[in-house]
Amino acid sequence: MQLSDFLGLLGGLALFLYGMQMMSSGLEAAAGSRMKNILERLTANRFLGVLVGAGITAVIQSSSATTVMVVGFVSAGMMTLSQAVWIIMGANVGTTITGLLIALDVGAMAPVFAFLGVTTLVFIKNPKLQHIGQIMAGLGVLFIGMDMMSASMSPLRQEPAFLNLMASFSNPLLGILAGALFTAVIQSSSASVGILQTLAAGGVLGLDSAVFVLFGQNIGTCITAVLASAGASRDAKRTTLIHLMFNVFGTVLFTLLFLILPLAPLAAQFVPGDPKTQIALVHAAFNITTTLVLLPFGTVLARLAVRFLPDLPEERTGGMCLEFLAPVQASGKDGGLGVSAIYVDQLRKELDRMLRMAQENVAVSFQAVLTQDAGKLEQVEKTEEYIDFLNKEISLYISKIISSETNQQASRIVSSCFAISGNIERIGDHADNICGYTKLLRDKHISFSPAAIKEIGQMQDISLKAIAALLIPGAGDLVWLADVGGMEQRIDDMTMEFRHNQLERMRAGACSEEACIIYAELLTDFERIGDHVLNIAQELALAKS
Repeated sequence: MQLSDFLGLLGGLALFLYGMQMMSSGLEAAAGSRMKNILERLTANRFLGVLVGAGITAVIQSSSATTVMVVGFVSAGMMTLSQAVWIIMGANVGTTITGLLIALDVGAMAPVFAFLGVTTLVFIKNPKLQHIGQIMAGLGVLFIGMDMMSASMSPLRQEPAFLNLMASFSNPLLGILAGALFTAVIQSSSASVGILQTLAAGGVLGLDSAVFVLFGQNIGTCITAVLASAGASRDAKRTTLIHLMFNVFGTVLFTLLFLILPLAPLAAQFVPGDPKTQIALVHAAFNITTTLVLLPFGTVLARLAVRFLPDLPEERTGGMCLEFLAPVQASGKDGGLGVSAIYVDQLRKELDRMLRMAQENVAVSFQAVLTQDAGKLEQVEKTEEYIDFLNKEISLYISKIISSETNQQASRIVSSCFAISGNIERIGDHADNICGYTKLLRDKHISFSPAAIKEIGQMQDISLKAIAALLIPGAGDLVWLADVGGMEQRIDDMTMEFRHNQLERMRAGACSEEACIIYAELLTDFERIGDHVLNIAQELALAKS
């Protein structure tokens, strides 16, 4: 094999993998945010769940991508473990589409796809059309890369050392190990199967050896989901284990069948002289048969996963933690697909949790002032510390995912989440300030007039009402925004009115100077809470538009 052939092989492999990545990125940008809704609505029935998993995987051409999505959804509490089983089974069926496309020699149209895709990317500015162009360009580049690999590997048929290496794969264990390791490295079963088809078409690998490599590839594809579940919830790890059990069972089953029965020669006779189609059919038979065999035992797989990975008593502690945000793979060939749906949902849940903490602090702080109970200060300060922790962690989370986000809508939502987190933290600060006044009132024996106390009660009511409006499910339309804006204007009007009233009470000698100063500071915090509520409402409306 000459140096030029080797360089051509590397170049072809690079184009193949890059084409796969382009397709994945284009699909994520075009439809990733809608995949959550599809999976959520259509997984109640096992048969429908399998069909949905197969359909989505057939479109995105990666079972790893679908499984990673499912792991993220389970981790975020958006899908149950039982629902995940059917999606994983369907994903393994759907992943066979890439091999079938290669077998059909779609690559003959590769230059056309590449040209149309690149032309769309360069000359058309419409974002949706650009996503479609990226998908087409990726498909074209993928098959161009495959053709380059095929041409470069032709001389390998004359290399004794390489042929001996390929012949060693006739050993089932070595073949399975090689397939698993290679797929684990490139993290794409579709890509590794395509490369296997190219090797077979070049005459360097026979079907009797290729099938064992193929079985190993199904195990190696689990590595992407394993990586995605690292640091995630217990159920997310169980989802990954189900995926692994499925493929290990299929590998054991088909290895035994191909060793006992003459299935390799039968497949070769079924499509003579066409190694690509032979491998594609075996791949399809592997996943379809395994799905049919295990379909009645889906709940058993879920129970086994729970048994192998039982709940840990120490998993949840009383310390500060992120309850809904879980690590997700925010980039990569397979990990990027549908991931925006995961972290958008996680961010919204975590922000709602953070906002409820701030709401509680506002309620406790106003009540502490009304009752002059300085003992509430420790509670408020502890909650405020937790709010600060969540703001920091959410901001760090967003900073990690925002740079790799390609979906415009998801990017807009994530940016809004960053602003919302900061505004919630400021509400918490003002609640802490309000509660802090109780210490001054107690230490200096200061008391408010009955009129001032009544006004403080009104401040509490409108503040809590405004914050509660932010927690309404599905909030974000223009009518809702106008309502929140009206409440914020009411807070501004009350601030001016109450400040005027306090000055009148001072002139009448109904309150002390110290009480007036504290009351003025309280009014400032009250007004600022309204401002931050409106800021949050505007960001929610922007994210929904």
